[in-house]
Amino acid sequence: MPDVEQATERTHLLSRLAHDRRFSAVQQEIDAESIISTHVSKEEQLLATTSVGERLPYNDYTTIDWLHDLVKDSFRSRSVRSQRGIRGTVGSLLESGQGWIAAALIGILTACVAFCVDVAEATVSDWKLGYCSTNILSNRENCCTDRHPLGTTKANLGERCSAWHMWTQNYWKAFGIFVGFALAFGVISSSFTTFTKSTLPSTAPGHGDKEPRSIKGGDQGVVGKTMYLAAGSGIPEIKTILSGFVIPHFFDLKVLLIKAIGAVFAVATGMCLGKEGPFVHISTCVAYLVGTLFPKYSENGRKMRELLSAGCSAGLSVAFGAPIGGVLFSYEEISTYFPRKVLWRAFLCSLFAAMVLKALNPTGTGKLVLFETNYGISYSPIHYLVFVVLGIAGGLFGGVFCRANFLWSKNFRKYPIIKEHPVFEVILVVLVTGLLQYPNPMTREPGDTIIKNLLADCRSASEGWVCQQEAKDNNTRFIGWLVYGTLVKLVLTIITFGCKVPSGIIIPALDAGAFFGRLVGQWVTTISPGIFAMVGAAAFLAGVSRMTISLCVIMFELTGELEYIVPHMIAILVAKWVADALEKDGVYDLAQAVLGHPFLDADHAMNLVQRNQELVQQLIPPKQTMQDITVDVSKDNKVAKRILDQKLDKLKERGLMDAGLVLIQDGMLQGYVAEAELDFGLNSLGRQWEPTSRVRLLGEAEDGDLDLSMFVDRTPLTICDKAPMEYLVEMFGKLGLRYLCVVEEGSGKLVGVVIKKRLVVYLESLKE
Repeated sequence: MPDVEQATERTHLLSRLAHDRRFSAVQQEIDAESIISTHVSKEEQLLATTSVGERLPYNDYTTIDWLHDLVKDSFRSRSVRSQRGIRGTVGSLLESGQGWIAAALIGILTACVAFCVDVAEATVSDWKLGYCSTNILSNRENCCTDRHPLGTTKANLGERCSAWHMWTQNYWKAFGIFVGFALAFGVISSSFTTFTKSTLPSTAPGHGDKEPRSIKGGDQGVVGKTMYLAAGSGIPEIKTILSGFVIPHFFDLKVLLIKAIGAVFAVATGMCLGKEGPFVHISTCVAYLVGTLFPKYSENGRKMRELLSAGCSAGLSVAFGAPIGGVLFSYEEISTYFPRKVLWRAFLCSLFAAMVLKALNPTGTGKLVLFETNYGISYSPIHYLVFVVLGIAGGLFGGVFCRANFLWSKNFRKYPIIKEHPVFEVILVVLVTGLLQYPNPMTREPGDTIIKNLLADCRSASEGWVCQQEAKDNNTRFIGWLVYGTLVKLVLTIITFGCKVPSGIIIPALDAGAFFGRLVGQWVTTISPGIFAMVGAAAFLAGVSRMTISLCVIMFELTGELEYIVPHMIAILVAKWVADALEKDGVYDLAQAVLGHPFLDADHAMNLVQRNQELVQQLIPPKQTMQDITVDVSKDNKVAKRILDQKLDKLKERGLMDAGLVLIQDGMLQGYVAEAELDFGLNSLGRQWEPTSRVRLLGEAEDGDLDLSMFVDRTPLTICDKAPMEYLVEMFGKLGLRYLCVVEEGSGKLVGVVIKKRLVVYLESLKE
């Protein structure tokens, strides 16, 4: 009997212990579900039951998965449209209209920001010369006329204006004041820009591939880089993001505000830069912020990039008053992925931006056209030769500029005093700019005023300083100023582009081309020299940026001269051909190379690999790397947590952020789990389990399992190791892949994994 009682007592204890364990397992599952629900969107959780698996929000400086986001959006769309009744009808209407509503909002808000920047920049820029006695916040043009923002023009700017006071009539004192104000504005702009300093992780394979055992201690030794988010035009970074990479905080509200303020003071310095490039960044920031209001876009990287592409068009629309040119610019120069629906929404976005900006009327003219001309005369076939000459000159200018600016950025800016003190570089550039530009009466003016003056049609000698000089019997001095202006713009633009202030390249290139075109017009007197200035401006910008169709339309919208479409087409194409012969990459592509962003241009990539007969096996990682990233899953579909922790540490040592582990059984590929999801699963969910537990990666989960199978992509795309390299480039470029698994010919066993960043590094080596 005691034995029975003892047995009964012991049996009771065992039953209670089992109950506690079951309770613990249930509690673990509840805690895990709670953690997942706070980190993973509802749409992603729906994908947990599919073979593609669910994903966390993308990490900083990683690659997005275009195919996964496509499937995710399909799940969301089906969920919305599956609802019945009035709620379903309303939901479907909202689903269809979200993109249009967002596009309209982006256009409206971008125009409002552009209005503030335009008005502020015009006023601050004129402070270098004098001030308005009736209103210190008014620029020279508004001070002397009835032209005001939000109003219309009633008078033209006269030669003399009693309300506008110059600081001094002494040339040398005015010179000093001009340079002093410019230096102050430069310091303000660059100081604001430094507030957006950001440190990014490494972008390319190297640590884990070449010396897998040389780095100890987690992330120690991983080399990153520093960038200023509000510096430059932002176009190279936008192209990188739209191609599928993530640059953290690049579209934040803080960056938008600093970009706008910095652009005002940067342009006011008189440096060879413009605010048109920053406007593209500003409009894309607005697009991102508007997109965060719509879950359809905020929770899907692919859909967000569609909205960003549409938003880019508004930037150029408000910069030049060129709504159609803005759409084409986004398509031709910025976007990697531009389906028809994005084209339509970009059209609407650009339209609203132009409508609102015209209503706000920042220039006071009541017109969108910035440099309206009316030459009233056509050209003859003999002038085609002149337009070809302008195209050749533009190509030479663009090729020389791109190569010289690239070398300047790679060599001069590597010095510690320049690299670590960006404000000092801006001070030097502003000082040189002021000393070189002030002596020339034309370069002393802001960039857009220079273009307006050089495009003038001189029907009388009293229409401006340029026309007065051309009316003289001996205009040798004026010709000298034109030559001086062309050369100074080239030199100053080379050393300015890339400084740590908001800046664009469009206006300086147009200035240089207008100078050269006006110079050519001094010897071709059959038509107005302003026509050659207009065509020369387009040719020089084409040589620098390699824009073609969009640039031709922009020049038409800028000037309102439809008659000169053909001359623009001739000059632009010739300029592109000549510039390509000198330097294959345009200014934005070279800027990406300098910045080191992992940008994949499918067309350029294909041109590179077609020169060499290489196979995919060329990109298979070293044997040690493959051992580090391969997990051999046992028959029970589980792996020891300790092993996964070790492999995760190896991934972090490589510092790539978007690498992952491949899962195999008997050498055959079973799935892929990305680093971010693995880290989350082991260090967030895994805290509920013992370090000695085993992790389920495949198959159906059982009670008490540490289950990470929902994060495993069980449909990884593969390619044969003997396939031509063109196959791999085409798959990455057209499908938007994050990674591609390489299998052995014949056996089908896994032999390698290629991530997008590894392909980018390989392509860069081919360029060199």
